[in-house]
Amino acid sequence: MKFGGTSVGDVAAFERVFHIVSSQIEKHPVLVVSAMTKVTDALLTAFDTAKKGDFDAAVALLEPHFERHVEVAKHFIPADSPNLFDAELEFARDELSDLLMRASRRSLPLAMLKDAIVSYGEQLSSRLLSEVLKAKGVKSRHVDSRRLIVTDDEYGAAQPIVDETNEIVRLELQPLLNAEEVPIMGGFIAGNRAGETTTLGRGGSDYSAALVAAALEANELQIWTDVTGVMTCDPRICSDARTIPVLSYEEAAELAYFGAKVLHPKTIKPAIDSSIPVRVCNTFRPNEIGTMVLAHSGEAPNKIKSIASKKNITILRITSARMLGAYGFMSAVFQVFDRHRTVIDVISTSEVSVALTLDDPGSVEKIVTDLSRLGDVEVEKGYAVICVVGEGLRASTGLAAKIFSTIDDVNVALVSHGASAVNLTFVVKETDAPNVIRKLHKEFF
Repeated sequence: MKFGGTSVGDVAAFERVFHIVSSQIEKHPVLVVSAMTKVTDALLTAFDTAKKGDFDAAVALLEPHFERHVEVAKHFIPADSPNLFDAELEFARDELSDLLMRASRRSLPLAMLKDAIVSYGEQLSSRLLSEVLKAKGVKSRHVDSRRLIVTDDEYGAAQPIVDETNEIVRLELQPLLNAEEVPIMGGFIAGNRAGETTTLGRGGSDYSAALVAAALEANELQIWTDVTGVMTCDPRICSDARTIPVLSYEEAAELAYFGAKVLHPKTIKPAIDSSIPVRVCNTFRPNEIGTMVLAHSGEAPNKIKSIASKKNITILRITSARMLGAYGFMSAVFQVFDRHRTVIDVISTSEVSVALTLDDPGSVEKIVTDLSRLGDVEVEKGYAVICVVGEGLRASTGLAAKIFSTIDDVNVALVSHGASAVNLTFVVKETDAPNVIRKLHKEFF
């Protein structure tokens, strides 16, 4: 069971986690916890402040967040009983102070210091949850993730060394589960072979949970968040959006890439590879059944499972007569994006031109300068990518016609279809996007 930041944000959130865990205690859960909401951001800001040489301001930034932890501890842990968390918090304060001082003096590599500093969000939330559950009568045991998940030395986005991780996870956690204890660990954080703290990058807590689920051959991986599963579209655009019961891994991957922020597919891959079902649940509505993500999900009656979108998209069009019947042109185009480390979202080609979309406008000018050597380049800003996802979409006769006839009053700037069996993607003006999504949702759902 992985609990995200909003699931451990305050006293009420910890109370909800206790009820969720105690209702599934017979399933021998392992808990993986994110940092409390806003704590990771505060740690990163403190690191940046210290890096600029303002050590006192960096330390002061963290104080309100320490207080939030103290508030939860005071609420659940009786005053007359031993409070191990207080000692842990003091220890964390001292260590963070030392690390921030080192960052201000740059006495160690900054990437290493950044991971060490940012790891305290998960260290504190997981230790706090362990003490809260003990105080509520749950037999729990805190386990340090930095000893369980072994990674390479790529700070900020470390890659797990799976064989070693599997061995240690089984060795450390199986005896606790056999003894009817609930192991609790921080997500997102890990350690390299030298014992230094590393982090797993974006979506890292889901990744930690998936790695542990795979190592223990769990029956299910539950991702507890603040929404009930993956929705048919963004509920802020369509109030009648509803939860999708089952998604395939491939569908979840497409949706996550195109803006459905519930799940990052790379992070649940270890569970999917081990054929462990992944369920997305809502901490605020624990009785509602969320979305189950499986290796294969089957087709929906109308073929479409969900509509996702991505705003702030730039279209680049490269036109060159040199493309006609020539090889190597596309390679030259892609090399430009490779040099500038920029990701292409959607691509469409004709005999003499290529159109593609970017959602990182930061390096557009430099890219355009380089592409101008290959041909004429047009830049158009202010677009949105709409992504329609569903198993069997590519093989469905007439479905594309139905989609485009539903929005026949809107100009479509770019279409990509057929590259994936589960996705039809097109680009419209950003101002048209909400209306397009509402029309499609009304037609298909």
